[in-house]
Amino acid sequence: MTNPLSAADVLARRLYAAGCRHAFGMPGGEVLTLVDALTRAGITFHLAKHENCAGFMGEGVHHADGAPAILVATLGPGALNGINVVANAHQDRVPMFVLTGCVDADEEQSYTHQVLDQQAVFAPITKASFRLDANAAEIIADKAVSIATSDRKGPVHIDVPISVAAAPASERNIRLAPAGETSPSGETLAQARAWLSAATKPVALIGLDVLYEKTSAELLSFIEKFNIPFVTTYKAKGVIPEDHPLCLGGAGLSPLADKHLLPLVQDADLVIAIGYDPIEMRTGWRNVWDPAKQHVIDIIPEANRHYMHQASLNIIASIGATLNALADTPPAQSVWKNERPTQTKVALNADFPQDNDWGPAGVISECQSVLPSNTLLSADSGAHRILLSQMWSCSEPRQLVQSSGLCTMGCAVPLAMGRKLAQPDRTVVSFSGDAGFLMVAGELATASEMGIAPIFVVFVDASLALIELKQRQRQLPNTGVDFAHHDFAAMGRAFGGYGHRVTNRSELRTALTQAMSADRFTVIAAEIERGGYDGRI
Repeated sequence: MTNPLSAADVLARRLYAAGCRHAFGMPGGEVLTLVDALTRAGITFHLAKHENCAGFMGEGVHHADGAPAILVATLGPGALNGINVVANAHQDRVPMFVLTGCVDADEEQSYTHQVLDQQAVFAPITKASFRLDANAAEIIADKAVSIATSDRKGPVHIDVPISVAAAPASERNIRLAPAGETSPSGETLAQARAWLSAATKPVALIGLDVLYEKTSAELLSFIEKFNIPFVTTYKAKGVIPEDHPLCLGGAGLSPLADKHLLPLVQDADLVIAIGYDPIEMRTGWRNVWDPAKQHVIDIIPEANRHYMHQASLNIIASIGATLNALADTPPAQSVWKNERPTQTKVALNADFPQDNDWGPAGVISECQSVLPSNTLLSADSGAHRILLSQMWSCSEPRQLVQSSGLCTMGCAVPLAMGRKLAQPDRTVVSFSGDAGFLMVAGELATASEMGIAPIFVVFVDASLALIELKQRQRQLPNTGVDFAHHDFAAMGRAFGGYGHRVTNRSELRTALTQAMSADRFTVIAAEIERGGYDGRI
């Protein structure tokens, strides 16, 4: 006799149907039934050492296979430990299912240990929050999938009461029909075509929303037909290979890069923002163009509610369908006769050279020289991320992943772990500052237990380098930014991997070469002098 399905089974089977094959977290007694249901549905559960890291591992897998991430946490402190990564997923458009245990409704009326209103906690940082019910399990599960995977994508929270998880439930294969594509028409399309055809100094800003429509082919065709120089946000790097002659690289957090890019944008007679969300950008990108003096077309899946910039024409529609609709427009006879984009590119290359010396730029340069061109990378927040994002040339979307909306420290290591788990045949490297690495060093044990072999590069200067730099720029005393010098290579060996301490490019090259063929993870501690980022970002 076949055992009846439980509410947890119905939820787990719907998540499997959505493409999920991995879940990450740290279970408590309240989620054991749920973990069992996920496993029986074909979703492998991975035990992490902290819920925040578990969520980033899930995001790493998502960037590899496109399926939503799954974070599992028990009630109370377990759920609260995942707050950061859930908020990050909301800002970075990462579809994620946040499954938390909770006590039953009648129990919470008189039982208070570890009990709090988890739906109220998660509501502001998710697209939706549900409480699983056995009689509506299939509806709740499908709503969660639909909401998490629709534009703009993001996390959905589901509280799973203890008794409800095991309660009998039916599966009726309820599915919400996907929304059809929308594209501009009428006066809006005519106006956009007229501006595009007349533009002699166009520039495009490409943002992370293009990643989720998979419109690289349409985007490349559009950019090339109209000969439009373009800048991407850090998250959108590689959506068009960055060795393309029209590419001006990434932007968002480097004042040094902005010194060259912002004047170009302000000189344009047409700015086309394609899937561009300024959540990745520093305040210097607030209202950098004037729609009264420049034509600005914003092609976005959702209306502008951030007010960080305004457009002359807002096209709220499918990005791919919009670009195809604009493609029939006759291009201008010539663009940028003053060759300013070329001059800008030359200036950027001069300010972000492939450094031959030792230091943070030298570490990045040596890694780019030694590692395969299709290496997958993750970057932690800090000065090194800004420099890496400007120096590293990406050839494919999601080649470099990072926390670019919330800018969370400690994300690079677990992101790389999830990526390597899903794509074991690719070289996967994380870049962390020493402070960010210390936040998540316990996950080296998880990497060892998983049997994966990513490479963890750590910039070691015993300082919160970016904050220390800002402190000096404001002429404030050195306070709270320096810490002890630690042996990161020894940490790697202690947790069952390999560890190398490197102090020059030759040692780094040797360590990278060994790490690429290693059967276990490798920690490479690159010792650099403090102040190495001065004048570089």
